[in-house]
Amino acid sequence: MKDFLVRFLARPQTLIGLLVFAAIVVLALGAPLLFPRGPFTIVGMPLLAPGSPGLPAGSDVLGRDMLVGLIYGARVSLLVGIASTCCSVGIGVLLGAVAGYYGGAVDDVLMRITEFFQIIPAFVLLMVLVAFLQPSLFSTVVGIALITWPQVARVVRGEFLALRSREFVQAAKLLGESDLYIIFRQILPNALPPIVVVGSMMVGSAILTESALSFLGLGDPNLRSWGSMIGASRSAMWVAWWTTVLPGLAIMVTVLALNFIGDGLNEALSPRRRR
Repeated sequence: MKDFLVRFLARPQTLIGLLVFAAIVVLALGAPLLFPRGPFTIVGMPLLAPGSPGLPAGSDVLGRDMLVGLIYGARVSLLVGIASTCCSVGIGVLLGAVAGYYGGAVDDVLMRITEFFQIIPAFVLLMVLVAFLQPSLFSTVVGIALITWPQVARVVRGEFLALRSREFVQAAKLLGESDLYIIFRQILPNALPPIVVVGSMMVGSAILTESALSFLGLGDPNLRSWGSMIGASRSAMWVAWWTTVLPGLAIMVTVLALNFIGDGLNEALSPRRRR
């Protein structure tokens, strides 16, 4: 663990990304305590500039506090990003592991299913799914998970194809261990590094996707997210730049921090670096 932390924190960008992401998570978790009035409360005149009394980030087109909206928006974005990534990784690991371990006809069938999801334009499929299920937090998470699991399945399948013929796998088979035991206790732990790296990158991608959905009006109408803040303020962007720039900066900083963390994990878990 000590060697892993040394490799992980060797790059200054990784430490910066980790600190920034930790700060965003703390603010998001503490939002109800910091601002119990909620993000939809009207606190003043519309389009007050940043620095106005009691409004360090200004107000939006309806007179709501932009700072409160940004912090509550972090809760929505992080929840969607982490939840959809967990669902996507779960589906991708399960299907990729089965395809890579058994091979043959099982591999062919599962990879054809994977290719079916990959040949359809992902964002178009996502919009159709969310519209069909009705815009909500649940439909957004499910939709993003359904369009992103194929890349995880491909990575896991490749790792299982490379590992299933190793000596420790053959030894487990000779000892009479079950296929489930070999897949989840023998092969999967050795295939985790690329899965962890891909998963960390997918969180940032999911946040961007959710923001795009909310910008188009397909997000949960009962929640205030960064994308919905930009979408609601686009008519005033030329006279009140902060209403769109600040949520955009929040998205950019969060995704950039996650990418820095993903790069650090890639360096720390790389076999070349471990040697």
